[in-house]
Amino acid sequence: MVSDHNAQSLANNSPKVESPSASSPAPAAPSTEPNPSATAAPPQANLQTSTDITDDLGQLLSILPPSIRDSVTQHPQRASLVEVVLDLGRLPEARFFNGVEYLSETPVTHADLEHCIERVGTFGGDNRAGIEKTLHRISAIRNRSGTIIGLTCRVGRAVFGTIGMIRDLVETGKSILMLGRPGVGKTTALREIARVLADDLQKRVVIIDTSNEIAGDGDIPHPAIGRARRMQVARPEEQHRVMIEAVENHMPEVIVIDEIGTELEALAARTIAERGVQLVGTAHGNRLENLIKNPTLSDLIGGIQSVTLGDEEARRRGSQKSVLERKAPPTFDIAVEMLERQRWVVHDDVTVTIDNLLRGRQPGQQIRTVDENQKVIITHELPGSGREVSKPSRSGLGWRAAGQMMPPNSPSRRSLDNGSYLRASLGSDAPLPQPRSEWMELLEPADDREDLENALGDSLRLYPYGVSRHQIERVIQTMGMPVVITKDLDNADAVLALRSHSKTQAKLKHMAQGRNLPVHLVKANSIPQITRALQRLLRLDDDPESVNLELFTHSGGEDELEALEEARLAVEQIVIPKGQPVELLPRSARIRKMQHELAEHYRLKSLSCGEEPNRRLRIYPA
Repeated sequence: MVSDHNAQSLANNSPKVESPSASSPAPAAPSTEPNPSATAAPPQANLQTSTDITDDLGQLLSILPPSIRDSVTQHPQRASLVEVVLDLGRLPEARFFNGVEYLSETPVTHADLEHCIERVGTFGGDNRAGIEKTLHRISAIRNRSGTIIGLTCRVGRAVFGTIGMIRDLVETGKSILMLGRPGVGKTTALREIARVLADDLQKRVVIIDTSNEIAGDGDIPHPAIGRARRMQVARPEEQHRVMIEAVENHMPEVIVIDEIGTELEALAARTIAERGVQLVGTAHGNRLENLIKNPTLSDLIGGIQSVTLGDEEARRRGSQKSVLERKAPPTFDIAVEMLERQRWVVHDDVTVTIDNLLRGRQPGQQIRTVDENQKVIITHELPGSGREVSKPSRSGLGWRAAGQMMPPNSPSRRSLDNGSYLRASLGSDAPLPQPRSEWMELLEPADDREDLENALGDSLRLYPYGVSRHQIERVIQTMGMPVVITKDLDNADAVLALRSHSKTQAKLKHMAQGRNLPVHLVKANSIPQITRALQRLLRLDDDPESVNLELFTHSGGEDELEALEEARLAVEQIVIPKGQPVELLPRSARIRKMQHELAEHYRLKSLSCGEEPNRRLRIYPA
């Protein structure tokens, strides 16, 4: 709400005040019932936002030719007028929030343009002029000889209460960058932020008003900025110099700047931020992605540089060796994307957002809207999910992040196929079997381990390190395991590594501990070892007597299946129950390797004996 001091100032200085909200019923009291679609918002956000609008529309209409002025004055949508456009030889237009209409059937003449020009202030180097003690902006279009042939008369409104959606962010003292398309209300929000910081938070605020759009035309600033001070800029190209001058001469706590558009202004903004001054500004661009692609303004978000990665780092990231990275901390701590007038996207940590965007990831974001009762609703969108959730949720973040894996039950595995068994296991409530140290080693402190980690129904993201990706995919596909292989260690829930990589073990341990990831070691790059590791990782029962022969085949041919079936029968009918060694029929080296892996699955030793072409497998009891 407007303070008493500001209300009195407005009454004294504004010839005419239009307050559409004054005639509307008061907003309903905030509901005491919990809103299932809203997060626990900060205290300021849970309060209702009440807006008062001052537009001094009568003074803008007074500069228009009589016929055009009468059309606007009698228009039913007058309160939502955005701008009046007068182009020589064309019909005059009135642009509203929801459409455009012609104001007359008579084209605009030179006399109409001169009528407007005589009643406004002097046009500056940016071809903008204003009306003294108002926030209206008149922009000119000139021909080659410098004659004005078009005018855009923008309505300037002071909307008190418009920053209720982000007031909690303003009070943190962090630098805030506002982004949005033209006409979405960036300058209006900036004006209200300056007033809140100066009046409500009692801070020393200086506004760098290049085009007199924030505090209005004339030497006396509009009362909408409260106690904030305004520094005018003689020429637009000197804006960066005035920014530095404001810090050096006037000891501000907050600098407010509209439309940062050049490299020098971006550098000046960084200088101000590094001197400990809170910076609130707007920049050209709808989203943060636009600033990344804009070399002129990229310094606002830390600057972008191309770096060459080492082989190991490129392999870990799963990217090319030449990548883009942020080269410095962002100038602004918080970014607000004003998608619509009542729907803003907040990035409360610009550093994290930019790093995610540069790595090709979709960052999470906070969306703030205002409902019909003027209550702020805060929702969250998960990284890469493309959907909004009512509160920060761990679903969709992978097994380890979710931390809600349901332990496996103990139905007879023989009664189910592998895929059905896994699906049934993930939905049961039986206690988890303890992992065996000989098959799994965790390279992180036991006290810091979350109970491994666990799924809500999403797939486990596994990062292989020295282990055959092809072998892992075979096990996953054949066993129907809910596992996805990832090339990005930052997105992984666990690491599967080969024990023999002892030279890189220290580096692997360092990388995993830095990301709080469990590392599972396998002795050999074989199907049985990988299968056991994944079963332990998923906390599934390891039943060596249950085997899927397709897991050990290469092509799935009849000769392979026949040889594996021979080995299985020998193990289950002779070696295990009778404790006697068995020699199998002669096979090729390729098939003998499959039989070796099958014997290893049963945790039995096997050797090849004899000479080619009669070389065969001998399986020994445990």
